[in-house]
Amino acid sequence: MTTKEAINLDKIRYKMKIAYDGTAFSGFQIQPNKRTVQGEIEKALSKMAKGDFIRIKGAGRTDAGVHARGQVIHFDYPNYIPAEGMLRAMNTLGPEDIVFLDSKIVDDTFHSQYLATGKMYQYRVDNHKLKDPFTRLYAHHHPFEMDLNRTQKALALLEGTHDFTSFASAHSDKEDKTRTIYEASVIIDKKTDEWIFTFRGNGFLYNMIRIIMGTILQIADGRRPVDDIKRILEAKDRTAAGPTASPKGLCMMEVLYEAHTIKDK
Repeated sequence: MTTKEAINLDKIRYKMKIAYDGTAFSGFQIQPNKRTVQGEIEKALSKMAKGDFIRIKGAGRTDAGVHARGQVIHFDYPNYIPAEGMLRAMNTLGPEDIVFLDSKIVDDTFHSQYLATGKMYQYRVDNHKLKDPFTRLYAHHHPFEMDLNRTQKALALLEGTHDFTSFASAHSDKEDKTRTIYEASVIIDKKTDEWIFTFRGNGFLYNMIRIIMGTILQIADGRRPVDDIKRILEAKDRTAAGPTASPKGLCMMEVLYEAHTIKDK
């Protein structure tokens, strides 16, 4: 168990796992005059620290409307609070659309973004003829007939290491657009007619999954051939791919780390 005597009281680093409903946020990253996940968490921490500003770092920046069940943040807090106490306090002071799931005091070498080795996302598509009012904020509605076999073949072509320039927003600030996708899969929930896509990789470019999904849906409903994925990857041109699918279907599920990089204190 972590004790007050065992840690450096001048710099206490906390690692927290959080979930949030992205509907009412203008994304994760703080922005002037906009409600953001980072801004709300820093506001809660400021209350705890009696007005002192505390900057948080997130494992990734989700866009407006994108959700998370496994986002990871870290921050340095000026006073010792047991990890369990920090968890209770943040869930008391934070807004209802953010939940703090786990809290650890870690070594000050831990960094939520730089030490992440990969991420897993899910994208949900409501394939019912009529939009479900209870999933409309968490699934992209696509009422057209979709072919599972075509979809799975197209997803398989995305797995592996590729230059994903064609699937990156023109506003992406990353020069190297080579990424590795370890898993691109889909299952269908027969009860709800939801198609649940899973993407697991070593990193994702700005809007990459949403552009992939905009393209995959065109293949699934027959508007594009399956082999178009190869042509799009080779083109290295954003205009070769499909549209950017809506953010509400996307959810950050997990951030991956090597076990030895997380040292509890």
